[in-house]
Amino acid sequence: MTSGLFVTGTDTGVGKTILSAALLAAIAAAGRRVHAYKPAVTGLDEPPEQPWPRDHELLASVSAMDPEQVAPRRYGPAVSPHLAAELASERPGEHRKRETILAETQRVLERADFEQATLIVEGVGGLLVPLAENLDVRELAAALGLPVLIAARPGLGTINHTLLSVEAARAAGLEVRAVVLTPWAQTPTTIECSNRETIARLGEVETAALERISGPSPAELARAGATLPWQRWLG
Repeated sequence: MTSGLFVTGTDTGVGKTILSAALLAAIAAAGRRVHAYKPAVTGLDEPPEQPWPRDHELLASVSAMDPEQVAPRRYGPAVSPHLAAELASERPGEHRKRETILAETQRVLERADFEQATLIVEGVGGLLVPLAENLDVRELAAALGLPVLIAARPGLGTINHTLLSVEAARAAGLEVRAVVLTPWAQTPTTIECSNRETIARLGEVETAALERISGPSPAELARAGATLPWQRWLG
């Protein structure tokens, strides 16, 4: 059985990629082989937010993989993957096809098993974002069979978004190992502390926090990732 985690989020831009990279860097620093996979990346027409590289490039930098291997589908427009594929005029028999993506997912699992690598998969947006016709991120996570981490903002509005994500994951039979609030301030506010406690209590879920990371240095990512209980999450 593949050792790994599936990192999703309550929305886009909530820190999924940085959380995934921090986990990969920490696990690699502990002497384990790691693989990264992101089923699609969009928004390549826009410049990355400095000092951070693009998502697949960051994940590749801490997993000793090629960016194209990390993310096999790469699109220019900053839109959801299914629309990006349509705008790219892909034929239904190519990357947009459900069976194609699921077969690719199986190869990712088999490669990680063969190389005895810990697999960190980063989803696209939230769990219900469509990847292809009749396939969304939640179904992909179920096909992978990995425990789930949910990246969420710590501030106002996060309770509803996060609890809905936990509920959606569990409705599909996914095991939610933890909610990770990020970026977590060195001195969190009253509302941030309350949000963390409320999510843990109402969602009956472990909550953790990942501090703000200043840049894409593998050493800095590994240091921050080491503050998370990833060994326990991996089981």
